[in-house]
Amino acid sequence: MSTENELIRRAQAGETDAFCLLAQAHERRIYSLAFHYCRDHQDAEDLSQEVWLKAYAALSTFRYESGFYTWLRKIMINCFLNHRRSKSFSRSGGIVDSTSIEDYAFERQDSAAASLETTLDNRLVVNKVMQALSEVTPQQRLIFLLKHQEGMTYEEISKAVGCSPGTVKKSVSRTVAGLRRRLGVSDESENYISCAATGMLS
Repeated sequence: MSTENELIRRAQAGETDAFCLLAQAHERRIYSLAFHYCRDHQDAEDLSQEVWLKAYAALSTFRYESGFYTWLRKIMINCFLNHRRSKSFSRSGGIVDSTSIEDYAFERQDSAAASLETTLDNRLVVNKVMQALSEVTPQQRLIFLLKHQEGMTYEEISKAVGCSPGTVKKSVSRTVAGLRRRLGVSDESENYISCAATGMLS
């Protein structure tokens, strides 16, 4: 089985099939972040497609100085920021329907092993999380997702989005405060917010 670096080298040499295999390995993660960012299936598809087109065009610039996904994520963040500047999302700010949440917002354990009560509780929590994220600005939402879904540091995020680490920290704090209100969680429970967001938005 080819390693990722071998696939990259083959793709850089012009093998389309190799690039398709790279895309298959990361497409769900890219789509998931796009969906949580814009909260609409069609916009997420458009953003994901733009990321892959730009990645394909820029593949010759990949120098193996970082992991492929780290390089890909830089392209993804730039696409998100450019998309935000150029247009308004077609249906941003709306409430995500339950089908969207089940299919795209998070991966559930096997339904046979999960009780109905747990499933319903999880769905209610995710609805609240998604609604809270819809009430912040696109940049605040992107920063929150990069911190809690992608696990990036404040410094990494500040470089990626072009603002200071202090601005990033303030943005995350404001978003977490909104999540606390939605979830009815006390100020001392930031770890719960982080775990809930990470687990349900991945």
